[in-house]
Amino acid sequence: MILRPWTKLPNKMRTKEVYKYYVILEKRKTWLVFKRLIDIVISFIMLVVLIIPMAFIAVAIKLDSRGPVFFLQERVTQYGRIFKIFKFRTMVVNASELGSAVTVDNDNRITKVGKFLRKYRMDEFPQVFNILAGDMTLIGTRPEVAKYVKRYTPEMYATLLLPAGLTSRTSIAYKDEDKILGEVAPDEVDDVYVNEVLPAKMKYNLESIKKFGFFQEMSVLWDTFVSVVGSEKLTVHK
Repeated sequence: MILRPWTKLPNKMRTKEVYKYYVILEKRKTWLVFKRLIDIVISFIMLVVLIIPMAFIAVAIKLDSRGPVFFLQERVTQYGRIFKIFKFRTMVVNASELGSAVTVDNDNRITKVGKFLRKYRMDEFPQVFNILAGDMTLIGTRPEVAKYVKRYTPEMYATLLLPAGLTSRTSIAYKDEDKILGEVAPDEVDDVYVNEVLPAKMKYNLESIKKFGFFQEMSVLWDTFVSVVGSEKLTVHK
């Protein structure tokens, strides 16, 4: 994982708002190298541990509803590069034609098996392949679809200095994001997400860059585990 020279960044990222975050990461280049090595080691271990559970999940998805096992969607990662994220399919096959790109609470597009997978974030398991491929990292800003990235403020583009992540402090704080959006009228979901939810999430993401380092990331990994297993006593560190 290498930080590009400032002059090699996309034009929309070479701004004063992004530069202050770039300086922070430039001083921690050594950790960037180790971060990639840790990604490879941990994701390989995850793959070995999860391969059998993933096989059972695949069968359950096929038995539950019509359609493919995996859901592939174009997302944005480091430097604005487009990649295809892997997830277990949790919705009906034509979900994108029936609603927003974000999911709300009690979304009728979610399948029975999908509801269970999303509750425990098992639908994210296949992203281990994205991490091994270098499109994603273990800890980092969750990847957005291009239409939301186009609505970023200049400062938000700083999150694209690093690869998209499997989990983050933001993911923990907004693990019930679908419930928040579930209270919004269907035709207003996108606007509320872009104007209210996304800016709030980005505060966490940008703060994480300021604290970028080994101990911060190990803390996020642990808190993610606690969050997924359902602890109500989890403290979100800002």
